[in-house]
Amino acid sequence: MITHEVITMIFKISLSTGLGMIIGAERERKDKPAGLRTHVLVAIGSTLFTLLSFINPFPGQGFAFDPTRIAAQVVVGIGFLGAGMIFLKGNEARGLTTAAGIWVTAAIGMAVGFGAYAIAIYSTVLAFLILSAFGRLESKFHQDQAN
Repeated sequence: MITHEVITMIFKISLSTGLGMIIGAERERKDKPAGLRTHVLVAIGSTLFTLLSFINPFPGQGFAFDPTRIAAQVVVGIGFLGAGMIFLKGNEARGLTTAAGIWVTAAIGMAVGFGAYAIAIYSTVLAFLILSAFGRLESKFHQDQAN
């Protein structure tokens, strides 16, 4: 049955999909290993886990119910996924920005799941700006240091 609650959950999953696409498209454009699909799936998954944490599978049976427990485990799981993106090349760590992008995308998905839409949208805009513009700024810093 499609209830108001189900429609709200569909809206949240759709919003997190769109926000994940914004970050993922930027990573895809730069040909990074975790691109569009990865970021969208992380956003959807973190939103879905957050939504599921609000569903009490044992209503009226007196079980302790704490939605933050699942959210905390999402953070741990994303940490493992992000760690898999990081590798050493010589003396240099690579993939840190990709791992951080996945971490932020999961947080955005969780924010949507908790209903903090404005924070999720604002964070997506910030993450997109940082990923798209700060690379040039970093290059300028390194260029100035070389001179």
